[in-house]
Amino acid sequence: MKTPLRVLVVEDSEFDARILITTLRKGGYEPAFERVQTAETMGAALKDKPWDIILSDYNMPEFDALRALKLLQDTQIDIPFIIISGGIGEDTAVAAMKAGAHDYLMKGSLARLVPAVERELREATERATRRLAQQAVRESEMRYRLLWETATDAVLLMDTNSVIHFANPAVEKVFGYKPDEVVEQNLTLLLPERVHGNHQESFSRYLVSGVSESRRRVMETVGRRKEDAEVLIEIAFNDMEFQGKRWFVAFIRDITERKRAEQELMEHQEQFRIAREIQQRLFPKSAPNFPGFDIAGISHPAEAAGGDYFDYLHLLDGGLGLVVADVTGHGVGPALLMAETRAYLRVVSLNRHDVGEVLTRANLILAEDVGGERYVTLLMVRLDAGQRRLTYANAGHPAAAIIGRDGEIRTRLRRTGVPLGLKPGVDYETSQPIDLNEGDTILLLTDGIEEAISPKGELFGVERAVQVAQANAGKSSAHIADALYQAVRQFAGNQPQEDDITAIVIQVR
Repeated sequence: MKTPLRVLVVEDSEFDARILITTLRKGGYEPAFERVQTAETMGAALKDKPWDIILSDYNMPEFDALRALKLLQDTQIDIPFIIISGGIGEDTAVAAMKAGAHDYLMKGSLARLVPAVERELREATERATRRLAQQAVRESEMRYRLLWETATDAVLLMDTNSVIHFANPAVEKVFGYKPDEVVEQNLTLLLPERVHGNHQESFSRYLVSGVSESRRRVMETVGRRKEDAEVLIEIAFNDMEFQGKRWFVAFIRDITERKRAEQELMEHQEQFRIAREIQQRLFPKSAPNFPGFDIAGISHPAEAAGGDYFDYLHLLDGGLGLVVADVTGHGVGPALLMAETRAYLRVVSLNRHDVGEVLTRANLILAEDVGGERYVTLLMVRLDAGQRRLTYANAGHPAAAIIGRDGEIRTRLRRTGVPLGLKPGVDYETSQPIDLNEGDTILLLTDGIEEAISPKGELFGVERAVQVAQANAGKSSAHIADALYQAVRQFAGNQPQEDDITAIVIQVR
């Protein structure tokens, strides 16, 4: 069963908040959350409900993490406060930690989120435990006992010989033993025999090192349940003085599900690495030298490898085919489908003149393979050597733009059919020849450029791409392509790239 978790998310982006919650859910939690983005709504949330942890963006239009932290501190409620931002400087992060923030993570690297949350929850429990323990010792042993019994982690009170003198009810959840079954037993009862020696060595170090060292030490090991099944556990030790004796308190958590989630995350990341490697190896190593045209192509993958693709194809009668495409989804599946699409197009293009016929033949095969579960948007342009004209077929891809020497869009290469792979038997028509003029620039783009989002929520759009081409008129196509990429990244505030950025730039000479 997943662990319930009450999360207050201070974030102006609903999308980013959902990513955080999804990451926690994959890490073994069942979050109940509320998203706030102003001081007023955060103050109301703190008054209305109890929270286990607060996750806060650093900069928001009407609020920021430091003010949120100050607001929390004013309430004197001890809730772990973790800053999760798209990117701030080291000095700013250090200042935030000095101000009282418990941790700082980058939005583009959330692998540490679940371990950080678990650590801060545990430390918050330990802080609460220490506060209540001091009060309990002063007031009565009963209050002291009730403290441990309400903890959600298994809690053991042991003497310096590892003999258990108290166990809270959560011990049964972790180990299957009732509390009275472990009292007066050695801690080794709860550990497999093969790790008994490691335990004795570690415990001896704790005896020597004392309070300051033990509070910093967390040990991951294997526990043994009553029915002899093994369970992965995390043990944090504190020592304390009580009734003139030295005691050790062990906070024990079942981390089996967390480790499983971490393993799945590592496997997922490995899949993305493989997908990106497949993707990068399939791109052309250089642009073609084609009379009358200056051609350049780029593709910069997102962190989660996607399915963008561009290629140069040799057609019958000396024609040159230029392709930009986007496969739905991210990961190994789209990367393999991209490779399959590339192979089909290269084979079909060897004995075809008409680009519409090339897409028709490729779609027939792809539709059988993918069965409508995925699809490929694709634009294919044919250039003829020595002729300033082109024909094209567009399978559901964003329209390309032909820009005149004056910087105005002369023509758009709009969709002429549905994406590849959706339906078999689709006939893709080839456009009428389009005459080109010397000085024309043609932009073939994927949606990673058009749909790039600024911190203010604006789209980059085709018009900005045209402005980049116009601002770099007279320079090489390779220069324009690179300038286009830099403009998109700057427009997005250099936030983690969410989609591939792919383009072919063609200049008519």
